[in-house]
Amino acid sequence: MAATKERKAHGILAQAGLEPYQPAAGEEYMNEAQREHFRKILETWRNQLREEVDRTVGHLKEEANNHADPVDRAAQEEEFAIELRTRDRERKLIKKIEKTLEAIERDDFGYCDSCGIEIGIQRLEARPTADLCIDCKSLAEIREKQMRGA
Repeated sequence: MAATKERKAHGILAQAGLEPYQPAAGEEYMNEAQREHFRKILETWRNQLREEVDRTVGHLKEEANNHADPVDRAAQEEEFAIELRTRDRERKLIKKIEKTLEAIERDDFGYCDSCGIEIGIQRLEARPTADLCIDCKSLAEIREKQMRGA
């Protein structure tokens, strides 16, 4: 089980051909090497999502059959609806990845949008598009729950 968690936690890193970033003693936060590390992660992730979109388009074209049986037709439509919902989420994620890549280019990556402190290398490797530190994100989630009345 531990091996599975480690593989999942470093999946996008492995796909990018990277190891978890190990900052040197006294290394400045979000220096060029760190920004390049995250740029590679984000570009790999974006490319992977784009390939998935292309596969889905091909799949929808190939599998679009007009089934005579209403149950078969309904099952196919439900399958397509689920795929399209997933691709829509991925489309939104691609936009967020591109926004994050722009932040890297502006030298504005790795710092909390709310309080301005460092988000941290480990958190960014776990969620490269994070724009809030863990404390601000926790507070935002608490506020969201309160607004929903949960």
